[in-house]
Amino acid sequence: MRILLVEDESAIADTVLYALRAEGFETTHCLTGGEALREAQRVAYDLAVLDIGLPDIGGFALCRELRRDRDLPVIFLTAQNAEADRILGLEIGADDYVTKPFSPRELATRVRVVLRRKGGANVPAESEAGFVHDGEGKRIRYRGQALDLTRYEYGLLAALLQRPGAVLSRAQLMDRVWGDALDSGDRTVDTHIKTLRAKLREIGPDSDPIRTHRGLGYSLELG
Repeated sequence: MRILLVEDESAIADTVLYALRAEGFETTHCLTGGEALREAQRVAYDLAVLDIGLPDIGGFALCRELRRDRDLPVIFLTAQNAEADRILGLEIGADDYVTKPFSPRELATRVRVVLRRKGGANVPAESEAGFVHDGEGKRIRYRGQALDLTRYEYGLLAALLQRPGAVLSRAQLMDRVWGDALDSGDRTVDTHIKTLRAKLREIGPDSDPIRTHRGLGYSLELG
């Protein structure tokens, strides 16, 4: 899902970008309304997050322009206690608004809710076990926290997430993750599974979603 963020304060934009991308949303940032209009002509976005107080085009006017040819979901960012802005935003059809200062994670959650309400079939969803996989960004979150993974740890977990519940043999995992690395063996898989488990346990000490099947391989249980 593609998100267009229009915010002229770089510090705010950076935290929002991180939160949205960590949740699996492909997000583009524009500093001005004019830049946003040019970007929207180039790419079809699924939702826009608009600051009301932009330096060139006001957020409400920008919303009208972005919606001229399509029904684009919009979330406004408003100043604290700006009741008039919130009322006007809702009157012109805003899907939601967030008052500054705000939690970037809360905004990411509101984005997800609006997209689901609009029938977004491809909204990145958190699994039952708490995993969120951003395949394009090669990032995985577990129980709301970004995992600090090496290349091979990421590859292993991504392979297991692709087929939850299925038992993947060491040979299958070697082929998917290490490819043509001829100097690697079965023990390499076991070693990386061990370090991966340790990182998951740091966040969720009460569970161990990676299961060992002796003589067969490993699986990821989401239930």
